Amino acid sequence: MTPAEDDVTSLTGIGGDAHHGPAAFTTTHWSMVLEAQGESPAAQEALEKLCRTYWRPIYSFVRRQGAGAEDAEDLTQGFFALVLERKDLSTVRKEKGRLRSYLLTSVKNFLADEARRALAVKRGKGQRLIPLDDIRERELIDVERSDRLTADQIYERRWAFTVLEQVMARLRDEYRSAGNLGFFEQMKKMLMDEPDRPSQAQIASEFDMTENAVKQAFYRFRQRYQTLLREEIAHTVATPSDIEDELRYLITVVRA
Repeated sequence: MTPAEDDVTSLTGIGGDAHHGPAAFTTTHWSMVLEAQGESPAAQEALEKLCRTYWRPIYSFVRRQGAGAEDAEDLTQGFFALVLERKDLSTVRKEKGRLRSYLLTSVKNFLADEARRALAVKRGKGQRLIPLDDIRERELIDVERSDRLTADQIYERRWAFTVLEQVMARLRDEYRSAGNLGFFEQMKKMLMDEPDRPSQAQIASEFDMTENAVKQAFYRFRQRYQTLLREEIAHTVATPSDIEDELRYLITVVRA
């Protein structure tokens, strides 16, 4: 389930007591791409992963520009095919080393070039870089709900919620690996303040725990969510100093 969009504190897991210290920063997907400029196999693999993950914001942007669903799919696939073929990523330096800004600037240039060329050749060379079956139905609904937003605003919101969905997926995988998927679902409801949010007493009864143990477990769940959120953002920036700024920007976008 996509998190409700009306509660930024729930979405980010960040409240007044959040830890805002420096996040651990190793070589991440985007910094690896920038350092290698797309030449190494590891950098290429990292770039492909980023393209698959952030396909939806680009597709939504293209749709809001007026492209039909099939044309938007072709254009989006063609755009990412071009990104993956490029060896020179120097443009990103002008965008403060952030994948979010780089992709938005690049897709605008790509669409302008496509409009000028008006190529009859199928975009993307017939390749299906990203699986589309899981995207089409959700994107149709999303586009219909976003009539009041500009293309840039739609892109930014899709970007923000893609990051949040990635974080929740990672957290779900951790609990699944530990055999605690049922407990994860209850913790998620508490974090997101969903309508059927259970009380701590209900969770304690369901899992044969004390209420205090549930309270401590939820605290750890929230802290882990915050850590993963910063790690996910770190994958899309070039330097550790960008993490907190990008996090604040994400919160601003979700609040808008």
